Amino acid sequence: MASSSSIRIVIVGDVHDCWNFEQDSKALQFLQPDLVLFTGDFGEENLEVVRSVANIQFAKAVILGNHDCWSTKKFSRSEKDKDKVQLQLECLGKEHVAYERLDLPLIQVSVVGGRPFSVGGKSLFRNKLLSARYGVKDMDGSAKKIQKAALGTPEDHFLILLAHNGPTGLGSGLNDICGKDWELDGGDHGDPDLECAISLLKENNQISIPLVVFGHMHKELAHDNGFRKMIVVGTDNTIYLNGAIVPRVKSFGDDNKRSLDDESSLSSPEAKGTARAFTLVELSKGRVTRVAESWVSVVEDKTTLKEEHILFEGN
Repeated sequence: MASSSSIRIVIVGDVHDCWNFEQDSKALQFLQPDLVLFTGDFGEENLEVVRSVANIQFAKAVILGNHDCWSTKKFSRSEKDKDKVQLQLECLGKEHVAYERLDLPLIQVSVVGGRPFSVGGKSLFRNKLLSARYGVKDMDGSAKKIQKAALGTPEDHFLILLAHNGPTGLGSGLNDICGKDWELDGGDHGDPDLECAISLLKENNQISIPLVVFGHMHKELAHDNGFRKMIVVGTDNTIYLNGAIVPRVKSFGDDNKRSLDDESSLSSPEAKGTARAFTLVELSKGRVTRVAESWVSVVEDKTTLKEEHILFEGN
């Protein structure tokens, strides 16, 4: 375990079925994180992937996305026939941090979860799920619930907000961090409740929020419009970081960089190895010092850093 003065956090952005326990475990062992953050969208209610993620032997925090409740609009009433959203939540337990705070005293970090199942924009998605499990019925209630979870963070802890989608207020261009890339005029597709919660927490210096981590808005833009801005450094030095590199797995020798999205693909003769995407955050003395998009090569038992793109370096 790293000391509290030097911490390494690895972000696994939207998975979308691109997960292999053996290969991703090797990649994480190579990166040696103190904490792993998952931004959700594991698949369309892909319980098998979520179970695999739950078995990863690293400290972790998770938030479920809109694809993780793709078909389930309300919780089943029968204990004998549970829906896949319930089963995912049971697998993850306290590591699913929606509207909760996970304190990690060994590394002096606390993770507070935002609203789960977000699809972005002005409307709540899966209202019946949010109401039944969390008592959340509108954006205002959601913002206050996030705020409440954060108020109690130990003073000596580094606070991270983990959400599926980012907050509003970070730009409306189609390539902005939460911008609508599917509309020519763009538009801000962030979560208003997350922006409101951050604003409430920062009022009167109630609490410092050095890092906000999310996904949902994919790096590769629609209509071949290039790539999204994946990091914003706020005027108050809060870092907003989008980890949704999709697809997050590439096969060597595949000119089209096709994703490998299931175990059978990895056993095919053509699959001689993969490169797997992670976003690496380094902290020192309570500040983010470095952020990098990292592609880890896994070829049988050999694991190496294939590519690294620096997104931020502090003093």
